[in-house]
Amino acid sequence: MSPRHFLDTNVLLYSISRAPAEAAKRERAIALLDEDGGSLSVQVLQEFYVEATRSNRVDRLPHEIAAGLIKTWLRFEVQAVTVPVLTDALDITATHSLSYWDSAIIAAARAVGAVKLYSEDLTHGRELAGVLVINPFL
Repeated sequence: MSPRHFLDTNVLLYSISRAPAEAAKRERAIALLDEDGGSLSVQVLQEFYVEATRSNRVDRLPHEIAAGLIKTWLRFEVQAVTVPVLTDALDITATHSLSYWDSAIIAAARAVGAVKLYSEDLTHGRELAGVLVINPFL
């Protein structure tokens, strides 16, 4: 089995994008979702739902489709928001001067044993708390 990797919210959002300018990102996101060893967190799923169903989103998803996708993505290992994840996120925030929400993603990735975090929201190539950030859309 390949080492576990963690998918950030933007990967899920690009996988549903219908914007022509994001076609390459959509294809890359879909490929990441097809790889073995994926993981995510309840936070990522919540963020996906909020953004995908946002009323001013051009390619807004109806509740039924967004909820159905989330149920499909439960095939991945999903890290819950727990007290240890919270306290680890607080430590990561203090150590790396990141927002709490970015730190919570890193803490969740660590909790599931991910060695890579696929995200375009953090610095590509930076290792944070033992997790390597990779921007798959470069």
